[in-house]
Amino acid sequence: ALLEAPSDKDTYALRDRAILELLYSTGIRVSELVTRNIGDLDFIEEVLTVRGKGNKERLVPVGRPAIEAVRCWLPQRLQLIEQRAKRGRSVEKEALFLNGRGSRLTTRSVERLVKAYGERAGITQIVTPHALRHSFATHLLEMGADLRTVQELLGHASLSTTQRYTHLTLDHLADV
Repeated sequence: ALLEAPSDKDTYALRDRAILELLYSTGIRVSELVTRNIGDLDFIEEVLTVRGKGNKERLVPVGRPAIEAVRCWLPQRLQLIEQRAKRGRSVEKEALFLNGRGSRLTTRSVERLVKAYGERAGITQIVTPHALRHSFATHLLEMGADLRTVQELLGHASLSTTQRYTHLTLDHLADV
């Protein structure tokens, strides 16, 4: 429901859907999302280069729905860049996600939009980008992914941090 919440009535529905899909598909931190450049996403190999905490670099696979959502956002992104340039306004051309003023989105603006779409989707709990990160990890483990792989994808130094991220019971984790 959350991923479908952006509608055609929203000015930046394509961008917002791409953000939601990318957060859920990759499990990246919101700070990692807003610092991504267009060149960080390899559309052919379907991987995203992420520099996380401690400036450690990792490659994260990106699901096809997220790749397609970003592809749908790109023409609007380019149009925004061209409009700003015509008016002699500054624009951060390398940023993957821009606001209407041509600047990189902030973590706070992404948090606000995720929360708003969560409310629109009828989700009673407050939805945060971090909740999507938790869902990513939990769903991977539920589908049989190994804990070490999830640890790598999330960019955690410690396995115990990854274990806390999951909403699984200890019994289910032991089975996995």
